[in-house]
Amino acid sequence: LFSDLLTRRRLERVLVAGRQHRCSFFNMVFTMGYFTPAVLASILVLPALICSGDKVDVYVLMGQSNMLGEGKIGPDNVNGSLGYAVKTEHKYPYLWNHSSNSWAVREDVRYVEVIGSGNSSFERSSLVHNEFMTVTGKVIGPELGIGNYVGNASSNRVMILKACIGNRALGWDLLPPGSPGWEYKDSKNVTWEYAAYHQSPERWEKGTTPKPIGWMAGEQYDGDTNRTEFILSNLTRFFPGATSYDIAGFFWWQGDRDSRDMGLATRYEVNLVKLIKTLRTQFNAPNAKFVTASLGQTVNGSKDGGGVILDAMFDVANAEKYPEFKGNVAAVYSHPLSMGSSSGAHYGGNAETYMNIGQAMGDAMVQLMKADNNIETSHSKARKVD
Repeated sequence: LFSDLLTRRRLERVLVAGRQHRCSFFNMVFTMGYFTPAVLASILVLPALICSGDKVDVYVLMGQSNMLGEGKIGPDNVNGSLGYAVKTEHKYPYLWNHSSNSWAVREDVRYVEVIGSGNSSFERSSLVHNEFMTVTGKVIGPELGIGNYVGNASSNRVMILKACIGNRALGWDLLPPGSPGWEYKDSKNVTWEYAAYHQSPERWEKGTTPKPIGWMAGEQYDGDTNRTEFILSNLTRFFPGATSYDIAGFFWWQGDRDSRDMGLATRYEVNLVKLIKTLRTQFNAPNAKFVTASLGQTVNGSKDGGGVILDAMFDVANAEKYPEFKGNVAAVYSHPLSMGSSSGAHYGGNAETYMNIGQAMGDAMVQLMKADNNIETSHSKARKVD
């Protein structure tokens, strides 16, 4: 069957790449057209040699509505939709399977997305996605770009696990456990006290008695992390055949809600540092990488709330300021990647914005992994799931 020299050489090249990318091998041979179906059928014994087996590298995605995703998949004839970008402009070619003339499916990357308000249980939340990564539904977030990059780089199978909801602030709804409150004096010389973790309401004028509401600081953080832990504790329900996992990294795309209140924006750096440390501790993943991305409309040098948050992200990723984050935290500057509009308007639903920023975030994660010589090794201690 392999008497043809060209075919043999192609196989050798693919096997070398397959050893580097493991389960990505089969997506590669199908989408790049190295072999005919007959040849492929003859090498179905190779998965056991190439795929790593039952361990999964997990990447947790958190944030607010744009991490959730508002990039429109269709209609295919509308510029700005994913269908138009892929089918007409031939961008993001890995998303399309030319053999089947349909959206490609990555069987080495599982995509799970859960949406819940506050600290509601998993059962009372919405499981929006639970499938091997492909284009489905009506909208996308950055997960397709992220999944492609980390999937290609990982020696294990990958789970992209998204837990978030829209209109949430890091300094209020997503405030990490143990965060203290703070004070901020506004432009009218009024001093406000902002809630510590599990305090309520969000803020109150200094010297007055706070009147709690039906929501408290960190309530969304509690819910998103609890739902994430539920999925990981029931891993085989969400990733058939998987028996253990590593938390390889966290992706964070957020900031719109905080940018609208300078009391939250000026505290963003402190809260982001706390978030990174708390997530690593809570998930027992001290070596997990962390990638954040800025608001797409914010230009470097801006002095508004968005600019303050952009500076905070750059500072947290600055190893001179935070030596403990050297080589394990990165910030993506999103403005050059955005196709227009703003985070508050969900970038006009332009799918290319979500793809471009997702790819940049995924690439940033891979660069952190490479710098740590961690492409082919474990990221944190594997947890077995009963």
